[in-house]
Amino acid sequence: MNGTITTWFKDKGFGFIKDENGENRYFHVIKVANPELIKKDAAVTFEPTTNNKGLSAYAVKVIPDSKYIYIAGERLKLASIKSYLVYSEEVPADTRIDKENAVLSVGLLMGNIRPKTTTRPGEMRSVKKLAITTFQGTTSLFSEDEIDIDATVKMLKV
Repeated sequence: MNGTITTWFKDKGFGFIKDENGENRYFHVIKVANPELIKKDAAVTFEPTTNNKGLSAYAVKVIPDSKYIYIAGERLKLASIKSYLVYSEEVPADTRIDKENAVLSVGLLMGNIRPKTTTRPGEMRSVKKLAITTFQGTTSLFSEDEIDIDATVKMLKV
């Protein structure tokens, strides 16, 4: 069964897991295969059981955090990210997808499905963008038309 650690009392060696049914289960550190990874909000797999006090879990395994982040189909190693910058840029309001050269993403497609307001030729709009620079010197650019900038920045801060 899958779940998430909701509470962890390190000094006492026990905590609680919310299982995939939304129920809280007690677990003890001695029932965890990799106790060094225990932390609040960590994803886990476990075997469900019941003890004299209620629902509990054994054979708990904490799922390690990924070392990679996937942004618009691009895989970036978290340890190789040197810096990132969120900024706004003015772009033509009537930009179209270059179907020959674009890597299509859900955000980009949704931007073209949304009902468009009538735009005048030469009209501009402000677009939020994210620039990620690696220690190798590569810079990747993403726009809010491709990805959710705020959600991506939260993943980068972890």
